[in-house]
Amino acid sequence: MSRFIHVLLTGGVGSRLWPLSRKARPKQYADIFGGDSLFELTVKRNQALTDELCVVGNIENDQLSKGSLSRLGVVTNHHIVETTPRNTAAAIAFAAFSVEKDDMLLITPSDHIIAEGPQYDLAIEKAKELAKKGSIVTFGIQPTKPETGYGYIEYNGTEVKSFREKPNKETAQDFIRSGNFLWNSGMFCFKAGVFLEELKKFEPDVYDQSRNVLENTESDFLDLDLSMKIPSISVDYAVMERSDKIKVVPSSFKWSDMGSFESVYEYLQSQGHPVDENGNMSIGCNKFTSFVGLKNSIFVATEDANLILQKEDSQEVKVVYKNLEKEYSDLT
Repeated sequence: MSRFIHVLLTGGVGSRLWPLSRKARPKQYADIFGGDSLFELTVKRNQALTDELCVVGNIENDQLSKGSLSRLGVVTNHHIVETTPRNTAAAIAFAAFSVEKDDMLLITPSDHIIAEGPQYDLAIEKAKELAKKGSIVTFGIQPTKPETGYGYIEYNGTEVKSFREKPNKETAQDFIRSGNFLWNSGMFCFKAGVFLEELKKFEPDVYDQSRNVLENTESDFLDLDLSMKIPSISVDYAVMERSDKIKVVPSSFKWSDMGSFESVYEYLQSQGHPVDENGNMSIGCNKFTSFVGLKNSIFVATEDANLILQKEDSQEVKVVYKNLEKEYSDLT
Protein backbone atom coordinates (compact mmCIF):
# COMPACT_ATOMS: atom_id res chain seq x y z
CA MET A 1 0.00 0.00 0.00
CA SER A 2 1.43 3.36 -1.01
CA ARG A 3 2.16 6.06 1.55
CA PHE A 4 1.51 9.80 1.42
CA ILE A 5 4.74 11.46 2.51
CA HIS A 6 5.30 15.10 3.40
CA VAL A 7 8.67 16.21 1.99
CA LEU A 8 9.78 19.35 3.79
CA LEU A 9 12.46 21.38 2.01
CA THR A 10 14.43 23.59 4.36
CA GLY A 11 17.39 25.18 2.64
CA GLY A 12 18.20 28.82 1.91
CA VAL A 13 19.16 31.79 4.05
CA GLY A 14 16.25 34.20 3.53
CA SER A 15 18.34 37.16 2.38
CA ARG A 16 15.23 39.29 1.76
CA LEU A 17 14.40 39.16 5.49
CA TRP A 18 17.79 40.32 6.77
CA PRO A 19 18.51 41.11 9.62
CA LEU A 20 15.80 38.84 11.09
CA SER A 21 17.06 36.02 8.90
CA ARG A 22 20.75 35.05 9.02
CA LYS A 23 22.87 32.18 7.75
CA ALA A 24 23.01 30.87 11.32
CA ARG A 25 19.22 31.14 11.74
CA PRO A 26 17.27 31.42 8.47
CA LYS A 27 13.76 32.85 8.46
CA GLN A 28 12.03 29.45 8.73
CA TYR A 29 13.45 29.08 12.25
CA ALA A 30 12.82 32.65 13.46
CA ASP A 31 10.32 32.88 16.31
CA ILE A 32 8.24 35.88 15.19
CA PHE A 33 5.07 34.13 14.06
CA GLY A 34 3.08 33.57 17.22
CA GLY A 35 5.19 31.09 19.18
CA ASP A 36 5.97 28.58 16.44
CA SER A 37 8.54 29.09 13.69
CA LEU A 38 7.54 28.77 10.04
CA PHE A 39 9.28 25.38 9.98
CA GLU A 40 7.24 24.18 12.96
CA LEU A 41 3.99 25.56 11.56
CA THR A 42 4.61 23.69 8.30
CA VAL A 43 5.22 20.40 10.11
CA LYS A 44 2.08 20.81 12.22
CA ARG A 45 -0.10 21.91 9.29
CA ASN A 46 0.62 18.76 7.27
CA GLN A 47 0.99 16.20 10.04
CA ALA A 48 -2.64 15.05 10.05
CA LEU A 49 -2.84 15.02 6.24
CA THR A 50 0.14 12.76 5.56
CA ASP A 51 1.49 9.41 6.75
CA GLU A 52 5.19 10.21 7.13
CA LEU A 53 7.63 13.11 7.18
CA CYS A 54 10.82 13.47 5.16
CA VAL A 55 13.05 16.48 5.85
CA VAL A 56 15.58 17.53 3.21
CA GLY A 57 17.84 20.28 4.52
CA ASN A 58 21.41 21.51 4.45
CA ILE A 59 24.22 20.89 6.88
CA GLU A 60 24.04 24.42 8.32
CA ASN A 61 20.36 24.03 9.24
CA ASP A 62 20.44 20.44 10.45
CA GLN A 63 20.61 21.11 14.19
CA LEU A 64 17.95 23.82 13.91
CA SER A 65 15.62 21.36 12.17
CA LYS A 66 16.27 18.62 14.71
CA GLY A 67 15.71 21.07 17.56
CA SER A 68 12.37 22.16 16.10
CA LEU A 69 11.25 18.56 15.57
CA SER A 70 12.26 17.69 19.12
CA ARG A 71 10.17 20.56 20.51
CA LEU A 72 7.19 19.28 18.54
CA GLY A 73 7.79 15.67 19.57
CA VAL A 74 7.91 14.65 15.89
CA VAL A 75 10.11 11.88 14.53
CA THR A 76 11.09 11.92 10.85
CA ASN A 77 10.91 8.74 8.82
CA HIS A 78 13.55 10.10 6.45
CA HIS A 79 16.13 12.78 7.22
CA ILE A 80 18.40 13.84 4.36
CA VAL A 81 21.19 16.35 4.96
CA GLU A 82 22.79 18.01 1.95
CA THR A 83 26.45 18.77 2.51
CA THR A 84 26.36 21.28 -0.34
CA PRO A 85 23.30 22.99 -1.88
CA ARG A 86 22.41 21.58 -5.33
CA ASN A 87 19.04 23.33 -5.83
CA THR A 88 15.50 21.96 -5.68
CA ALA A 89 15.62 19.37 -8.49
CA ALA A 90 18.25 17.36 -6.63
CA ALA A 91 16.66 17.94 -3.21
CA ILE A 92 13.36 16.48 -4.41
CA ALA A 93 15.15 13.66 -6.23
CA PHE A 94 16.84 12.63 -2.97
CA ALA A 95 13.42 12.29 -1.33
CA ALA A 96 11.93 10.43 -4.30
CA PHE A 97 14.81 7.92 -4.42
CA SER A 98 14.41 7.29 -0.68
CA VAL A 99 10.88 5.88 -0.96
CA GLU A 100 8.89 3.45 -3.09
CA LYS A 101 7.93 4.46 -6.64
CA ASP A 102 4.19 4.37 -5.88
CA ASP A 103 4.48 6.50 -2.75
CA MET A 104 2.97 9.94 -3.21
CA LEU A 105 4.94 12.98 -2.13
CA LEU A 106 3.65 16.33 -0.95
CA ILE A 107 6.51 18.78 -1.47
CA THR A 108 6.41 21.97 0.59
CA PRO A 109 8.91 24.70 1.44
CA SER A 110 9.43 25.24 5.16
CA ASP A 111 9.13 29.04 5.15
CA HIS A 112 5.60 29.79 3.94
CA ILE A 113 2.57 30.99 5.88
CA ILE A 114 -0.63 29.14 5.00
CA ALA A 115 -4.05 29.37 6.61
CA GLU A 116 -5.05 25.92 7.79
CA GLY A 117 -8.62 24.79 7.28
CA PRO A 118 -11.09 23.30 4.78
CA GLN A 119 -9.73 25.17 1.74
CA TYR A 120 -6.20 23.89 2.30
CA ASP A 121 -7.38 20.34 3.04
CA LEU A 122 -9.55 20.35 -0.12
CA ALA A 123 -6.64 21.49 -2.28
CA ILE A 124 -4.48 18.65 -0.94
CA GLU A 125 -7.22 16.10 -1.68
CA LYS A 126 -7.66 17.40 -5.24
CA ALA A 127 -3.91 17.18 -5.79
CA LYS A 128 -3.80 13.60 -4.47
CA GLU A 129 -6.53 12.52 -6.89
CA LEU A 130 -4.65 14.00 -9.86
CA ALA A 131 -1.35 12.52 -8.66
CA LYS A 132 -2.90 9.05 -8.37
CA LYS A 133 -3.63 9.24 -12.12
CA GLY A 134 0.02 9.96 -12.92
CA SER A 135 0.06 13.76 -12.97
CA ILE A 136 2.70 16.01 -11.49
CA VAL A 137 0.63 18.56 -9.62
CA THR A 138 1.49 22.11 -8.66
CA PHE A 139 -0.57 24.37 -6.42
CA GLY A 140 -1.53 27.77 -7.83
CA ILE A 141 -2.83 30.48 -5.50
CA GLN A 142 -5.62 32.83 -6.56
CA PRO A 143 -3.87 36.23 -6.64
CA THR A 144 -5.17 39.09 -4.55
CA LYS A 145 -2.93 41.83 -5.99
CA PRO A 146 -0.35 42.38 -8.76
CA GLU A 147 2.56 40.95 -6.78
CA THR A 148 6.01 41.29 -8.40
CA GLY A 149 7.78 38.98 -5.93
CA TYR A 150 6.05 35.78 -7.09
CA GLY A 151 6.19 33.66 -10.23
CA TYR A 152 2.90 33.05 -12.03
CA ILE A 153 1.10 30.11 -13.65
CA GLU A 154 -1.11 30.68 -16.70
CA TYR A 155 -3.91 28.14 -16.51
CA ASN A 156 -7.26 26.86 -17.75
CA GLY A 157 -9.04 24.61 -15.27
CA THR A 158 -6.36 22.16 -14.13
CA GLU A 159 -4.33 22.60 -17.33
CA VAL A 160 -1.08 24.58 -17.16
CA LYS A 161 -0.58 26.77 -20.22
CA SER A 162 2.71 28.36 -19.13
CA PHE A 163 4.94 29.29 -16.22
CA ARG A 164 6.02 32.93 -15.95
CA GLU A 165 8.95 34.43 -14.09
CA LYS A 166 8.53 37.20 -11.52
CA PRO A 167 7.03 40.08 -13.54
CA ASN A 168 7.40 43.84 -13.39
CA LYS A 169 4.50 45.88 -12.01
CA GLU A 170 2.82 46.49 -15.39
CA THR A 171 3.00 42.82 -16.40
CA ALA A 172 1.67 41.70 -13.01
CA GLN A 173 -1.29 44.06 -13.46
CA ASP A 174 -1.95 42.55 -16.89
CA PHE A 175 -1.90 39.07 -15.34
CA ILE A 176 -4.47 40.07 -12.73
CA ARG A 177 -6.74 41.71 -15.30
CA SER A 178 -6.68 38.64 -17.54
CA GLY A 179 -8.07 36.45 -14.76
CA ASN A 180 -6.25 33.30 -15.89
CA PHE A 181 -3.07 33.55 -13.82
CA LEU A 182 -2.22 32.09 -10.42
CA TRP A 183 0.67 32.71 -8.06
CA ASN A 184 3.20 29.87 -8.19
CA SER A 185 3.30 28.48 -4.63
CA GLY A 186 6.32 26.19 -5.03
CA MET A 187 4.28 23.29 -3.63
CA PHE A 188 3.88 20.00 -5.53
CA CYS A 189 2.27 16.58 -5.31
CA PHE A 190 3.15 13.47 -7.33
CA LYS A 191 4.13 9.82 -7.22
CA ALA A 192 7.83 9.44 -6.57
CA GLY A 193 8.31 7.23 -9.61
CA VAL A 194 6.49 9.59 -11.96
CA PHE A 195 8.71 12.49 -10.93
CA LEU A 196 11.86 10.43 -11.32
CA GLU A 197 10.80 9.29 -14.81
CA GLU A 198 10.37 12.90 -15.91
CA LEU A 199 13.61 13.99 -14.27
CA LYS A 200 15.47 11.17 -16.05
CA LYS A 201 13.91 12.25 -19.36
CA PHE A 202 14.81 15.93 -19.13
CA GLU A 203 17.84 16.03 -16.80
CA PRO A 204 19.47 12.58 -16.86
CA ASP A 205 22.65 13.86 -15.21
CA VAL A 206 20.72 15.18 -12.19
CA TYR A 207 18.89 11.85 -12.03
CA ASP A 208 22.02 9.70 -12.27
CA GLN A 209 24.21 11.74 -9.95
CA SER A 210 21.50 12.14 -7.28
CA ARG A 211 20.87 8.40 -7.27
CA ASN A 212 24.61 7.74 -7.10
CA VAL A 213 24.95 9.99 -4.05
CA LEU A 214 22.20 8.18 -2.15
CA GLU A 215 23.46 4.72 -3.11
CA ASN A 216 26.94 5.57 -1.83
CA THR A 217 26.00 7.37 1.39
CA GLU A 218 25.66 5.38 4.61
CA SER A 219 24.37 8.14 6.91
CA ASP A 220 21.92 11.07 6.80
CA PHE A 221 24.77 13.30 5.59
CA LEU A 222 25.19 13.00 1.83
CA ASP A 223 28.70 12.47 0.46
CA LEU A 224 30.20 15.88 -0.35
CA ASP A 225 32.47 14.92 -3.25
CA LEU A 226 29.73 12.98 -5.02
CA SER A 227 27.18 15.75 -4.34
CA MET A 228 29.41 18.29 -6.07
CA LYS A 229 28.92 16.37 -9.33
CA ILE A 230 25.16 17.05 -9.35
CA PRO A 231 24.12 19.94 -11.65
CA SER A 232 22.47 22.74 -9.67
CA ILE A 233 19.07 23.14 -11.36
CA SER A 234 15.69 24.22 -10.01
CA VAL A 235 12.80 21.78 -10.18
CA ASP A 236 10.82 24.37 -12.15
CA TYR A 237 13.35 24.35 -14.98
CA ALA A 238 14.24 20.66 -14.72
CA VAL A 239 10.69 19.26 -14.81
CA MET A 240 7.79 21.63 -14.24
CA GLU A 241 8.31 23.85 -17.28
CA ARG A 242 9.03 20.91 -19.62
CA SER A 243 6.83 17.97 -18.68
CA ASP A 244 3.46 17.26 -20.35
CA LYS A 245 2.22 15.64 -17.13
CA ILE A 246 1.82 18.90 -15.21
CA LYS A 247 -1.54 19.81 -13.69
CA VAL A 248 -2.46 22.68 -11.39
CA VAL A 249 -4.89 22.89 -8.50
CA PRO A 250 -6.22 26.47 -8.35
CA SER A 251 -6.32 27.18 -4.63
CA SER A 252 -7.97 29.89 -2.56
CA PHE A 253 -6.38 29.24 0.85
CA LYS A 254 -4.49 32.20 2.28
CA TRP A 255 -0.81 31.90 1.41
CA SER A 256 2.38 33.90 1.54
CA ASP A 257 5.95 32.83 0.89
CA MET A 258 7.13 35.32 3.53
CA GLY A 259 9.71 36.39 0.99
CA SER A 260 9.73 40.07 1.88
CA PHE A 261 9.11 42.44 4.76
CA GLU A 262 5.94 43.56 3.02
CA SER A 263 4.64 39.99 3.43
CA VAL A 264 5.75 39.91 7.06
CA TYR A 265 4.11 43.31 7.63
CA GLU A 266 0.79 42.10 6.18
CA TYR A 267 0.84 38.92 8.22
CA LEU A 268 1.76 40.59 11.51
CA GLN A 269 -0.87 43.28 10.93
CA SER A 270 -3.50 40.57 10.40
CA GLN A 271 -2.44 39.09 13.76
CA GLY A 272 -2.93 42.41 15.58
CA HIS A 273 0.67 43.64 15.61
CA PRO A 274 0.62 47.43 16.23
CA VAL A 275 0.75 49.81 13.27
CA ASP A 276 0.60 53.59 13.76
CA GLU A 277 -1.81 55.99 12.04
CA ASN A 278 0.61 56.43 9.13
CA GLY A 279 1.08 52.73 8.48
CA ASN A 280 4.47 52.41 10.20
CA MET A 281 5.48 49.21 12.00
CA SER A 282 8.28 48.30 14.40
CA ILE A 283 9.48 44.67 14.47
CA GLY A 284 11.73 43.14 17.11
CA CYS A 285 12.03 46.25 19.28
CA ASN A 286 10.62 46.41 22.80
CA LYS A 287 11.60 50.06 23.28
CA PHE A 288 9.26 52.95 22.59
CA THR A 289 9.61 53.79 18.90
CA SER A 290 8.04 56.76 17.11
CA PHE A 291 8.04 57.52 13.39
CA VAL A 292 8.09 61.22 12.43
CA GLY A 293 7.42 62.29 8.86
CA LEU A 294 7.34 58.69 7.61
CA LYS A 295 4.56 56.62 6.09
CA ASN A 296 4.36 52.86 5.44
CA SER A 297 7.80 52.35 6.92
CA ILE A 298 9.18 49.33 8.75
CA PHE A 299 11.79 49.45 11.50
CA VAL A 300 13.47 46.07 12.10
CA ALA A 301 15.61 45.77 15.22
CA THR A 302 17.99 42.98 16.17
CA GLU A 303 20.80 42.73 18.71
CA ASP A 304 23.55 43.65 16.26
CA ALA A 305 21.82 45.28 13.26
CA ASN A 306 18.85 47.49 12.44
CA LEU A 307 17.00 48.03 9.18
CA ILE A 308 14.70 50.89 8.15
CA LEU A 309 12.79 50.60 4.90
CA GLN A 310 9.74 51.66 2.96
CA LYS A 311 7.29 48.78 2.80
CA GLU A 312 7.03 49.05 -1.01
CA ASP A 313 10.80 48.62 -1.35
CA SER A 314 10.95 45.33 0.54
CA GLN A 315 12.39 43.39 -2.40
CA GLU A 316 15.52 45.58 -2.28
CA VAL A 317 16.63 44.26 1.12
CA LYS A 318 18.47 41.45 -0.64
CA VAL A 319 20.85 44.09 -2.05
CA VAL A 320 21.91 45.01 1.50
CA TYR A 321 22.54 41.33 2.22
CA LYS A 322 24.58 40.86 -0.97
CA ASN A 323 26.72 43.88 -0.12
CA LEU A 324 27.41 42.50 3.35
CA GLU A 325 28.36 39.15 1.81
CA LYS A 326 30.89 40.87 -0.45
CA GLU A 327 32.47 42.42 2.66
CA TYR A 328 32.65 38.98 4.34
CA SER A 329 30.62 40.53 7.15
CA ASP A 330 29.68 38.43 10.16
CA LEU A 331 26.31 40.22 10.02
CA THR A 332 25.11 37.79 7.38
